[in-house]
Amino acid sequence: MERILNSNGWAQYFVREYIIKELKYTGTCTCSQIWTTLITNTDYLPGLLTLDYSLKKHKSSYPLVALYTDAFPPEGHVALEARGIPKQRVEYLLPSAGKDYSEDPRFYDCWSKLTPFSLEEYDRVVQLDSDMLVMKNMDELMELDLDPPSLGGRGKKVFAAGHACVCNPLKKPHYPKNWIPENCAFTTQHSMRELAQYTAPATTASPLGFMNGGLQVVNPSKEIYNLILAHMESDAVINMDFADQSLLSDLFKDRWVPLPYIYNALKTLRWESVHADIWDDESVKNVHYILAPKPWDDVDGEGKNIPSDPTRAWWVKANQERLALEKEKGILIDEF
Repeated sequence: MERILNSNGWAQYFVREYIIKELKYTGTCTCSQIWTTLITNTDYLPGLLTLDYSLKKHKSSYPLVALYTDAFPPEGHVALEARGIPKQRVEYLLPSAGKDYSEDPRFYDCWSKLTPFSLEEYDRVVQLDSDMLVMKNMDELMELDLDPPSLGGRGKKVFAAGHACVCNPLKKPHYPKNWIPENCAFTTQHSMRELAQYTAPATTASPLGFMNGGLQVVNPSKEIYNLILAHMESDAVINMDFADQSLLSDLFKDRWVPLPYIYNALKTLRWESVHADIWDDESVKNVHYILAPKPWDDVDGEGKNIPSDPTRAWWVKANQERLALEKEKGILIDEF
């Protein structure tokens, strides 16, 4: 039995049979609905491989396609090919004159996460960050009601995403001063724990109206992509503290569909001092391991060393399962 959100954000229940086909590596994907994840180097490759494993473990009917840039090295391509993960080359996006991200260099790569909007060969793209772990099937995102591409970004449902948590629990000094719990959309749900598992706060629940780019549900449209590229070259980009997230939140203010936290469950939400009031381990469908260190930074070559943080332990367990399965298939242990 699966729970799915209807267009009004309420839960409905239905039974679905999932048919999983073993994909042989072809270098491309011929499906019309896909998951994608951006990869520019091997630092995030353990995350990507375990993300792919977790989608398959929970019987997704759709493949994960790795969107790689020219910087992705040969050993990374070998790892993807050995595991039959489809891949597709994309351009590396970067504004001509943008903000200095020396405090957070990861944001230089984040502009390329806007690429799924351009992939018109697909009807639906759900972009996932490589530092995510799928805990339950979430194929219903492929059916979520969004504006058709013909509206070209002029509608009220341009894309879907989860809210950003603007609490800044680590008190990073370079984050905006207005990133405080009082301005966080999730704070508004602290007295509604059960409702929070299947209903998102409105886009206006936070005065900042900010989305998190870790998971984006997109109907690709060249017209929307051109709007994005134009905004990347505007004067506004110099003040975009969080790259792609800032751009989408600004360009499509209050015109995106908010998703419940369970689809992009930022690991920090579970912390007692952040949003433990709404977090439910059994409801979470997709964990997002934001910030450093990543779960794979603490394990050895065999995926051993269970951390005390339960969410990190979930990733380690899934990674060990992946490695054991690959060993049975004769795939070499991660060598990158």
